[in-house]
Amino acid sequence: MTASPPTRLLRSVRDFRRRFQELAPGDLLLGLLPLRPGEQVKLLDLALRGVVLFPSALAQLLSRSKVAQAEILKEFMLPATFVAYGLPDLTAQAPHFHTQQAVVSKRDQAHLGQGVSLWPSLEALHSLGALRGLPFPLVIQPFLDNARDLRVVVMGDYVEAYERVNPHGFRKNIFQGGSSRPVHLGPQEHDFCRRVMARGQFPYAILDVLVSPDGLPYLSEISLKGGLTGSRLGQAGFREQVKRLEEEFHHTWADSLTTPD
Repeated sequence: MTASPPTRLLRSVRDFRRRFQELAPGDLLLGLLPLRPGEQVKLLDLALRGVVLFPSALAQLLSRSKVAQAEILKEFMLPATFVAYGLPDLTAQAPHFHTQQAVVSKRDQAHLGQGVSLWPSLEALHSLGALRGLPFPLVIQPFLDNARDLRVVVMGDYVEAYERVNPHGFRKNIFQGGSSRPVHLGPQEHDFCRRVMARGQFPYAILDVLVSPDGLPYLSEISLKGGLTGSRLGQAGFREQVKRLEEEFHHTWADSLTTPD
């Protein structure tokens, strides 16, 4: 009988690309993969092959794409959120929006609030698209006026939140001129974030949550990395927490190899 190859642990992107074709069920890829455009399909292939990934393949795909988030995590977002892949999608969704209802568009992989635009109506966005090309695909959402903008950091048992405020514009990002203040995360918001993470298979996350004037939370975005200027944790602390969670997962994976079925 031919012995099964040993189960392997890979930590570096170099090893991932060098050994991609030979990875087998049970092998562990530990850490977020900085994939190049076009490499995303490798995550699907690895998952189907039974390779273990931390973070999960789904979480890594969602973290990279606002469009993917709107498609998979739509139930947690503002009602009427949709993805426009072209002008026909804007036309089809027009009956669901009031003619005077402001909307927000988000470019797929733009960061720091630079791909977010506010429009007086869906018709205004459609008219612009009919005259000149829009950067499809776009995530389209109703504009929620007077909403609180919370950034929530969840790292295992560590949870913190801060509110981003900008009295001079609708973009609350600190990069765009906003400021921040720490806030207490209530049970409703905490449970909401955990449910979002469970659906997207996120072992840790940075979440942007909109809280409506009547107190309902809605997902704006979720990521495995991001700006933490207003956080007590900071980027150095965030990296330490990620390393801790990776090592915990590594130990669990290694123990599973020695535990009889």
